[in-house]
Amino acid sequence: MQIRVPLAVTLCACAVLASSCASVPNSPPATPPVEAPPAAQTTPAEPPVVPPEPTVPVPTPVPAPPPSPPASPPTSGDLPSAYSPVDWTTLPDWSGDTTSDAIPALLLSCSTLKNQPEWQAACALAVQLRKDDAASARRYFEANFIPYSVRNADGGAEGLVTGYYEPLLTGSRTPGKKFRYPLYGVPDDLLVVDLSDQYPELKGMRVRGRMQGKKIVPYYTRAEIERGEAAVRGRELLWVDDQVELFFLQVQGSGRVKLPDGETVRVGYAEHNGHPYKSIGRVLIDRGELSADKASMQGIKQWAKQNPDMLTLLLQQNPAYVFFRELPGRDAGPIGALGVALTPGRSIAVDPASIPLGAPVFLSATWPLSARPLNRLMLAQDTGSAIKGAVRADFFWGFGDEAGSIAGRMRQGARMWLLYPKGFTPRIP
Repeated sequence: MQIRVPLAVTLCACAVLASSCASVPNSPPATPPVEAPPAAQTTPAEPPVVPPEPTVPVPTPVPAPPPSPPASPPTSGDLPSAYSPVDWTTLPDWSGDTTSDAIPALLLSCSTLKNQPEWQAACALAVQLRKDDAASARRYFEANFIPYSVRNADGGAEGLVTGYYEPLLTGSRTPGKKFRYPLYGVPDDLLVVDLSDQYPELKGMRVRGRMQGKKIVPYYTRAEIERGEAAVRGRELLWVDDQVELFFLQVQGSGRVKLPDGETVRVGYAEHNGHPYKSIGRVLIDRGELSADKASMQGIKQWAKQNPDMLTLLLQQNPAYVFFRELPGRDAGPIGALGVALTPGRSIAVDPASIPLGAPVFLSATWPLSARPLNRLMLAQDTGSAIKGAVRADFFWGFGDEAGSIAGRMRQGARMWLLYPKGFTPRIP
């Protein structure tokens, strides 16, 4: 659900939308990134309080799923340059991850991948796995997949992982003294042009704008939309009570709004105005009003409370704007670019030009504001306009304030390994 764009960047210099009438990814992210500082954060003496890893019960031994027929890994000449096959022992603490916790997310990926030739056998075997048997899950991956080290265009294996989440806002279906800030649906005059029909090399790329006479010009900026210059009157879905929370809902790309009668409405990314994202965290740093280590989502919200009269002008420094749609109520997570619900702690947003959507990815990073290792099997189920490059991911932490607290502080160095079914060469989408 990326701007996510997702439909997700978490830090201040990371979330970049496509420029006005410039090409952008065809599939929107489930949740765009969160504001965060532009520089790597320092490691505190004590790591933050984070959810402990679940204790996995000792399972009753069961036979491993039957392995796929032996197959040699593709030769280097057959592989995209971003990938190189490695041994399982290369993956940091591969045996220490509770791999079975990723099986529900894998099954969601399989719901969209199972008819593709390379995924048929692996997905058929995945449904036989017990969700509480980490050892069998690990044997399943080792028998049916080959790990590939992922590298950036410059050959480097080091990259960046940020975080995103699903926020909860307070709102109403009607405006009032308390509920003054509208969430808009897509305006009728917003044009979205798919370029691939005329230019096949631009497959998946779109431009956004509006008609002015006989010309297509950039759509209205955030400031122009909020001043009423765009045709958004009558497109209000909901009104909320907090201007800065609405801004960060746009950054995330999806969330929930609690109404006065107790009903909770789920909203998700529908479109955006095509303007580039400008970090308000960077604006505050450049003005000397926040230091880089304080320019997280939490730091910006605190600044907003202390400077309410300056908030509107600050937010309008970012010309990008997101339009929403109301989603069916459901207990599962928001829907990512793959079309399946995101799983907290096991779904990531990736660059689909580098990582196949739906594939398992082993991520090696550290917990936010910490040197504590975070080595975990994830599923590439979302995209984000700020998520560009091979070794680049946005980690979905889940719903609510606790998830937001972790996501808003996450900006960690990372390495990634793509897991791809044996007997098939990884395909760049």
